[in-house]
Amino acid sequence: MPNLTKLSLNCNKIEVIEHIDMLTALKELDLSFNYIERIENIEKLVNLEVLTLFNNLITKIENLDVLEKLVILSLGNNKITSTAGIERFRFLKELRVLNLQGNPIKGSTSFPMDLYVAAILPDVKYYEYKRITDEMRQNGQEKFYRELREIETNEEKEILERSAEAKEEFDAQRLASSFVEHLNEHQLYESLWKGDEDGHALLMIGQVATDLAEEYDHDIYDVTQEIYKFGLECFEEREKEINEFKESLEEGQTQIQKMGHNVIEEFLRQKELIFERASAVLKALELRTLRGEEEDSPESLVLLDLFDKITMEFDDTINDVWQQLMSQELHLHESIEETTVNFQRRIQEMMAKFVEQVQTYFGQLRDIAIHFSENMTEIATHYINTKTAMQDFAGVPPELLHCMEDREAILNVIAGMKDSHIQRIDEREDRLMVRSREFIENMIDELNNDELERNRAKILEINSYLELMSDSLSALQTEIREEILNEET
Repeated sequence: MPNLTKLSLNCNKIEVIEHIDMLTALKELDLSFNYIERIENIEKLVNLEVLTLFNNLITKIENLDVLEKLVILSLGNNKITSTAGIERFRFLKELRVLNLQGNPIKGSTSFPMDLYVAAILPDVKYYEYKRITDEMRQNGQEKFYRELREIETNEEKEILERSAEAKEEFDAQRLASSFVEHLNEHQLYESLWKGDEDGHALLMIGQVATDLAEEYDHDIYDVTQEIYKFGLECFEEREKEINEFKESLEEGQTQIQKMGHNVIEEFLRQKELIFERASAVLKALELRTLRGEEEDSPESLVLLDLFDKITMEFDDTINDVWQQLMSQELHLHESIEETTVNFQRRIQEMMAKFVEQVQTYFGQLRDIAIHFSENMTEIATHYINTKTAMQDFAGVPPELLHCMEDREAILNVIAGMKDSHIQRIDEREDRLMVRSREFIENMIDELNNDELERNRAKILEINSYLELMSDSLSALQTEIREEILNEET
């Protein structure tokens, strides 16, 4: 029941809250007088406004601070012994009514729970369904001054952390949608060396190799920055195009909807006039029947013939309305299909431009990797020759000791490093290409499926409505008969 807004399961023997997390439209939930021990599995009920867990076996306040639309919360008559968790209600800016009465909080019924709530929850207006006065608020703040200061400090820290996390999540999503995630820093360069122990050994042959690696890192970073910036620019262009497309669809749908409303309004005016005439004829027929007159009498036949004509007129009116509404819907459907095709072409052109430029950048990355391997070959060869000539093998990385006897081995090590780096670059390029292609395919498929569902639903709506209107004339005779009988009695 995805559209359910109110659910009462009070006075049962429920022990666990479960199997309701799909009821995201729920506004009121009553689970009072059960055997629930834990507040759980309700985090997705983000539209909840009223939650009643009165008279259960709950021992801890938890998992409620995400219900940002909550207005009324009752946790009275449970087994909650600590105030821990109450401060989380500060994040529920809509919460106005709170009930914790009947809980052994702080181990004593004398604990001034009303003052504590008044002090730390400034947005709550009623506690135990009694209004919190300004005097209570002030007394509570004075009594729980230290607790309040600590809560406010922790809250401020958490708000900053949430803000940072939200920004990080937004940036990550933006980068992912731009297909340039993990290209904004040195991530690509660092990935080139993962699992390449021989390559790492080459960096240990001296300062000149370290300097070359730093230059390599810098060059890779410069190009990935270009990819990153270009990706974001293209993302903004695509977003603008997508938003304009959606606005165009909404505008077209709104226009057709207004036209449809006008057709329906005109139909209802005609229906009212037709039903007035039909009612008069049916009433006359019913009265003649009540007086015992024959149904095949000339007067009755005239009335029946008149009613048949009215019925045909109404059927013609319905058919005319059906033709108009279906014609409008067909026009809208064809227009949306055409607009979607044009949109797809523009997006594909934009994506082709993006891919073409990105491929150029990745070509530069491969050139940088090749250039680095060539320079590393020169440095490593000189290093091996020097060590061999002097027969000084102290400090030679263990992974390169075999190269002292076989000079071709160092070339194989460098070639393996180069192949590994280029493979990583190719993999990152392939991932970007595949995702950009899937982006268009998935988006267009979704648009086409959404339009197909919308079109089918609209056709069903038109047919169902007009079928209901057609049946209403058939029901009119029964209504007239009952009306006359009531008048007679």
